[in-house]
Amino acid sequence: MAETKTAEPVAVRSQAGLADIVATDSNICFIDGVKGRLVYRGYDVADLAEHSTFREAAYLLWYGKLPTRKELAPFQDLFTGALELPWYTIMVLKLLPRRATPMEVLRTGVSSLGNFDPDSGLTDPAAVQRKCTRLISRMMMLICAHDCIRRGLDPIEPVQGRTLAYNFLYMRDGVPPTPEVERAMEVQLILHADHELNASTFAARVVASTMSDVYSSVTAAIGALKGPLHGGANEDVIRLLDEIGSPDKAEAAIKDKLAKKVKIPGFGHRVYKTMDPRAIVLRKYAERLVKGNADMERIYETALKVEATVLGNTKVYPNVDFFSGIVYRAMGIPNDLFTPIFALSRAVGWTAHIQEQWQNNRIIRPRAEYIGPMDLKYVPISKRT
Repeated sequence: MAETKTAEPVAVRSQAGLADIVATDSNICFIDGVKGRLVYRGYDVADLAEHSTFREAAYLLWYGKLPTRKELAPFQDLFTGALELPWYTIMVLKLLPRRATPMEVLRTGVSSLGNFDPDSGLTDPAAVQRKCTRLISRMMMLICAHDCIRRGLDPIEPVQGRTLAYNFLYMRDGVPPTPEVERAMEVQLILHADHELNASTFAARVVASTMSDVYSSVTAAIGALKGPLHGGANEDVIRLLDEIGSPDKAEAAIKDKLAKKVKIPGFGHRVYKTMDPRAIVLRKYAERLVKGNADMERIYETALKVEATVLGNTKVYPNVDFFSGIVYRAMGIPNDLFTPIFALSRAVGWTAHIQEQWQNNRIIRPRAEYIGPMDLKYVPISKRT
């Protein structure tokens, strides 16, 4: 009988940026880009933003279901028990140069936390979950502690038993947030908690697939989010609105940029073909928070004029960044903390994906299609021209 040869599998040719390439199966998050839906574990994110809390969303993403009252109480205690930043991390923050940006500090700080985690080296599911929960709280404290230090202040102690949203706002300036502002921050955290295989989440899964640790995987994700093509667009939105200055100047300014083919920050998304559902939620919070503040009302009205002009002249829709920056500005948060807050929230999604990766792990090792020369002959250096 003749020998049968099996052909090698042919690699699927990739698109630039791996656009629309399915890299894995996941039951964490679903995006319907045509209908404009974002779903966490089966729950529409708009519904979660209306009724849920960040802790519930974290439980959902980590455990696959919403908690009962009995399940939530000890889960909340895990967060509260992590509300202490190790002294050595404070020392690291103080040693970093003043010019270091909050995202650079967060990247270094998270990496340092991994050296002293009490569960360091343990890989059983319970220990991994403790690390993930501890990491979220300490990231919040790290961001706030650095913000105080760079202003010449001592870090402010968190209030036990309060939400991460409350403590983040309180630890920045020592002033308790109003319930309305606390809820707006809670919603921001929920909306940014996961978004399928974005660049930072994919980076986290790639590192996790090598069986590296949680802290290394999250540090890699922070490095990816630091890039201006991933995080930071909401900072650009605020800069644009400040540059325009007032609603009456918005239409002419945007039409000029569109004519010059300048990308308008806060518009367009690789996945969504309609308005980002997170932007719809945040528009409502932006409208509420700016009331009574003349400067913020001007910024918000300018944003609405920008939105109307872009939608009237293109088929590009607002994404989450367009209104999130306005909400942060209304809370009094400086621009360069927008992306660290994004990282704080997204760390829940990153760690959910890390744990999912380990449930059925295989090292992520894609192929590249070689397009260079072949069969070149070596020429000694003395004969090269």
